[in-house]
Amino acid sequence: EPDNLGRLLKALDALQARYRTPGAANRKPDHSHLSSAGHQFLLTDAGPLDLLETIGEGHGFEELIRETIEVDLGEGSKVCVLDLPALIRLKQETAQEKDKAVLAVLRQTLEEKSKT
Repeated sequence: EPDNLGRLLKALDALQARYRTPGAANRKPDHSHLSSAGHQFLLTDAGPLDLLETIGEGHGFEELIRETIEVDLGEGSKVCVLDLPALIRLKQETAQEKDKAVLAVLRQTLEEKSKT
């Protein structure tokens, strides 16, 4: 949405966001970049930030927002993060080595949570 893109650009500017992909180093994201299809791989003053159009096998925001929990970051800031079952499912779909490595930990965490 245009309003969301404006807010995102303002936040990215405050974080001094720039692309971290080869050939685009030090290029700042703009409205046309963020409204185009695909992933945006950025580096900010707070660390790396990946903006993903879809996750896994094409899951987008409208679908995944139903599988989130709200986390209070303090000082009135809240964010939505994927719940554990959704995160496990998506990591299984992507099946990259780094995802495979963390799957056992995520599954064990989910099992422990279900006991309480």
